[in-house]
Amino acid sequence: MSPISRGFRGRRPQVDGARVPPGQHVVEDFPVLSAGSTPRRPLDAWTFQLSGAVDEPVSWTWEGLLGLPAETPTMDIHCVTAWSKLDTTWRGVSVDTLLEGVETEAEYVSAWCDDGYRTNLPLEDVIGGRAWIAYEFEGEPLEPDHGGPARLLVPHLYFWKSAKWVRGLELLVEDWPGFWETAGYHNYGDPWKEQRYEGD
Repeated sequence: MSPISRGFRGRRPQVDGARVPPGQHVVEDFPVLSAGSTPRRPLDAWTFQLSGAVDEPVSWTWEGLLGLPAETPTMDIHCVTAWSKLDTTWRGVSVDTLLEGVETEAEYVSAWCDDGYRTNLPLEDVIGGRAWIAYEFEGEPLEPDHGGPARLLVPHLYFWKSAKWVRGLELLVEDWPGFWETAGYHNYGDPWKEQRYEGD
């Protein structure tokens, strides 16, 4: 399926170049890029689960997730298709909060989503205040086109790692490449190293 793109318009804003990874340009809008159609799950049927290499799986309902301590990070985000959006403000639950009290020997996670999408990350990249399950963007509920009701937010990596419509994190002892990673994208995706595709 071809990615769907909209929202590219207007002049490029003047920004501090040190904040923009190589090969990127800054946009003011928030482009929509998806590999398929947008899933829409009623919130009363929504759950989030930690599973895999854990003693006991843990899950939250939507209300349960909203009841956890929330954070409001402001971050720059960078898409592999070469756009960057600066100073984006989100609200959500830190992955650190979700993992409190969870015993695991995992070194990786696979984020899985409502549409069957998966992406893989080292566990160290979603802990230490580096990742969130985000449900608001710029003070409003996260729109479905942008991954709502909740998406993984891992702003230090290319944005395909910030999986839309996220429903869980599977903790893994061994790495398990996801959708784009098995299609030729880089396994890690550091925008500052331009790790867009396998071999970069």
